[in-house]
Amino acid sequence: MNEAMQRRLLETFVTLADTLVADYDVVDLLQLLVDTCRDVLDTTAAGILLADENGELEVIASTSEASRLVEVMQLSAEEGPCIESFRSGRRVSVPDIADSKQEWWQFRGSALRQGFHSMDALPLRLRDTTIGTLNLMRESPGAAPEESVAAAQAFADVATIGILHERTVRESTVLTEQLQSALNSRIVIEQAKGVVSHTRGVSIDEAFTLIRGYARSHSTGLSLVAARIVNRTLHL
Repeated sequence: MNEAMQRRLLETFVTLADTLVADYDVVDLLQLLVDTCRDVLDTTAAGILLADENGELEVIASTSEASRLVEVMQLSAEEGPCIESFRSGRRVSVPDIADSKQEWWQFRGSALRQGFHSMDALPLRLRDTTIGTLNLMRESPGAAPEESVAAAQAFADVATIGILHERTVRESTVLTEQLQSALNSRIVIEQAKGVVSHTRGVSIDEAFTLIRGYARSHSTGLSLVAARIVNRTLHL
């Protein structure tokens, strides 16, 4: 591997590592990954399948329409090296697509029509969690150079960490927002209890019983009833 290629690899690793500490666009990140695999590693085309929140795979990045079509065919047929790699969490190598598994006939026909004769599917995996696959396609039959596969798997591993980190942050943000909303609602409810206690001349506990009773009898959220009491659009 020449110096220019090594520099490109290092630059890509830096960019991937930045996803752990900075805002980023997942699609841009994965497009960078497949473009680097095509340009730097010994591969003709590359693509990435990523699972959505329901575990359904989708084509998220590809270096060509030809590679995208091959991946779409596998998704449609629910078979092929990409599907097997995702399900098993392991690398799946096909050194000669023309001699691939009989049950992969749809994948085989699509790949050969697009000019691909060998392929490796690498899992985007962190421990027991597999979120997609990185797929390397070549126009010539034969096993891929191990150093190329190792570099691609390293790309996939770092990208996986970045994506899972982003999802965790997003889920954490949602949880924080929900918690803050609950805290804000509790403040409004306390204010509403004070208003009803004052206007009805009852204790705070009795005021809360009145508010809760109204909310239940009108099938309205307790927080909404409290807010209406506080802004004086509802009088109990």
